[in-house]
Formats: sequence, structure tokens, C-alpha cells
Amino acid sequence: MKTSINGFTASKTWVWQEFSISYQTQGSAGPAVVMIHGFGASWWHWRHNIPVLAANCRVYAIDLIGFGGSAKPKPGEKIAYTLENWGQQVADFCREVVGGPAFLVGNSIGCIVAMQAAVSNPEIALGVALLNCSLRLLHDRKRVSLPWSRRVGAPLLQRVLSIKPIGEFFFNQVAKPKTVRKILLQAYANSEAVTDELVDILTAPARDPGAVAVFLAFTSYSTGPLPEDLLPVLPCPAIMIWGTADPWEPIALGRELANYPQVQKFIPLEGVGHCPQDEAPELVNPILLDWIRERSQYEEN
Repeated sequence: MKTSINGFTASKTWVWQEFSISYQTQGSAGPAVVMIHGFGASWWHWRHNIPVLAANCRVYAIDLIGFGGSAKPKPGEKIAYTLENWGQQVADFCREVVGGPAFLVGNSIGCIVAMQAAVSNPEIALGVALLNCSLRLLHDRKRVSLPWSRRVGAPLLQRVLSIKPIGEFFFNQVAKPKTVRKILLQAYANSEAVTDELVDILTAPARDPGAVAVFLAFTSYSTGPLPEDLLPVLPCPAIMIWGTADPWEPIALGRELANYPQVQKFIPLEGVGHCPQDEAPELVNPILLDWIRERSQYEEN
């Protein structure tokens, strides 16, 4: 199998509901870990974590349908881009590819997917690690708490983007490397972590046919589960890791989620932004390994 310059073998493919799903895997022994990226990302966003965890675990990182190297069918054609569907994708992946239950690790919207997978399919989850969990502040049920400008502006923008030519023009502007770099420099507190490689990881899939339709489908999606819906019924323990410098998901609101009894630990990472697994893997990897080790020993006993 061909090996890339950064040591990863070529992505593997799994067929789910007749669609091609891309994933990466490393490690031959130990507990299974499934890593779930955030909106617009891919398994590559875990490139600094996979090899480290694979020394002690069987690690899998999956591209959700619509993102990365996975298929991007048009919304409504056999697939809807919802958190429930992505959760089922992850659960089926655990059964068919991993071959059993796994620790689920998510970033941003991937945290909601991980929790949804565990809630709908309790037998597949050993535990859930949530890295800067998406708070879904533009959800229909949350808009009332937003400032007036955002409360009115967000649905207006959604309606405008639903006009196909306008939506496609907007996507093409957002998907440019220069724009992606600017967005990343907001999300990452450490600008040195915003590399050319990272920009390419996020922009390359945007050139795939269907990418614009997936983007617009999700930007108009303001229903589905919230973290506070899923945490109370989570069938397994969770930990939360939160970069304190996240400009999108305020840590004060994250700490409120940690009050649910399912959350065993809340670990702030000072001066880290929205994607701690990529910006500060030297901090995140030991936390994940310790947590997996602790939970594995508990399960054995």
C-alpha cells in the first residue's frame, strides 16, 4: 500500500448505505478508539493524534459522509445531513469495521455526533471524549438567548444562502485558501499551528462535486440534538477538554455542561483555541491516553 510523505498509508474505504466512506486506521492491539472530526474537516485533522494513540490502541479516524474523502451525495438523495444520520454512521462503523465497542473522541460538531451515536446505540460506546464541543448557538431553541442582531441575522443569512447562485458564490469565496487561513487564525490561538498543510487539508475536499450542496445543507440545519439533550441520557462516562481561547464556543458555557453527572472530568487548556487536538496535541494526547487507560482498567475490573 502506498505511504504518504507524512507516514500515513492511503485512506481505507468502507461502504455505508451504498456510499463510499473514507477512514484511516493505525494500531494493532489495545482498546478501540474512533475519532470524529468537526464541520468541514476530515480524518486528517487527527494526524497529530493517531500515531501517538496507536502505540497503545487500535485507532480509527473516520470522514463523516459529506466531508473529507467520503462521498458527498446531494442532500435529499438517499441521505440527509443530520446529526442523527452521522451518529448512525459512526455506530455502524463500530459494528462493521471496528468490530465492537470503542472510545469515541470528537471535536466541535463531532462531539454531538459521538454522543448521538452512543445514545442511539449504547452498546458501541465505552466512553466519550468531547473536545471543545459545539454548543450549537444558532439552533432554533437557542436563538432567543442571542443578541438581537444575531437572532435576526442568522435566519436571514440562511434564507439568502438557500438561493442557489448566491449560496454557491458564498461557498466559493469561503473555500478559498486565503479565506480558510483567516478563519483558522481566528479559531487557533497559536498562529504557528495554521500551516499550509492544514489549509490544504480543509480546502482540498471543497473542490469535490457536491461539496457546496453539503455545506449549504448544514448551514441551514438549525434543528436536531443539542449537547444538553444528549448528556443527561448518555449511557457511558464522558470527559470534556476545552481550549480556553476558543472564540466560537465560550468556555463558560462549556463548564455548565460539565455539571451533568456523566461528565467525569472537565479539563481546560489555557490559551488554546477551538481545535486543541491539532493546535496542542502534546497536551491532548496524554490526557486521552490516561483516560482510555483508566476506563479500560475499570471495564476489566
